Amino acid sequence: MATETDRIDENERPPRALPGIGLLKGLLVTLKHLMSRSITQQYPHEKPVLPPRTRGVIALKQENCTVCWKCSRECPDWCIYIESHKESHEPASGGRARSAKVLDRFAIDFALCMYCGICVEVCPFDALFWSPEFEYSTYEISELTHEKEKLDEWTYKVLPPPELEEGAMPPQEAEPPEVAAVTIAQPAAASVASPSPAAASPAPAPAAEAGPPAAAPAPRVEVEPDAATYERVLKEQIDKGVNPRVAEGRAKAAAVRAAREKAQEGGG
Repeated sequence: MATETDRIDENERPPRALPGIGLLKGLLVTLKHLMSRSITQQYPHEKPVLPPRTRGVIALKQENCTVCWKCSRECPDWCIYIESHKESHEPASGGRARSAKVLDRFAIDFALCMYCGICVEVCPFDALFWSPEFEYSTYEISELTHEKEKLDEWTYKVLPPPELEEGAMPPQEAEPPEVAAVTIAQPAAASVASPSPAAASPAPAPAAEAGPPAAAPAPRVEVEPDAATYERVLKEQIDKGVNPRVAEGRAKAAAVRAAREKAQEGGG
């Protein structure tokens, strides 16, 4: 027999929903988005617009590298591989020969790299940059080790720094060092008399003449390595008994330089 408390609880219970209401609501949401315009970017047909500071991949500018090994020592993952050799150059004015390091191999294993950017920060000669390039996926993990020729190609895609925001203070230019005033020793007899104010104050230094403005660097053009130069240099290095990997790197570098020279001659 139902008590009065049970009757009150039955009156307070919410009415049961009809079966299938949840499914109907889900279909309505699907239909709503199906009829609306899609805003998904159709990659790879539409390339994304990346900000200038995108950390896509690390690029190398070979001309600035002095083989100081600082980036390799500071790398926490030890994913930077550098090989070099020394060459002696006779000075034009005579004297003792000077030795210089020549970069043979510079490779980064992006399967180990964690993109911390320490190598870019510690490089003292601005040879490493962050490039917004991100389309370098491979089918094999062993192919993620990219040599200096590939890293040099990515430098072409490094974007210039963004412009200053409205209201930002421009960076202050370094002022030229002041010319030290040369004091002339006075005779002992004249040191007793008090010097005049005009004699005590040093003459103002003449203003340095402003030279012509520096020419803007020429834009770099992407080129394909010269096949003839590559085969010739590779054969010469192999005949000398050079390591095949080092010989291949030198041949590729020579082929890229030859292609750039041809491109400059054709453009000029």
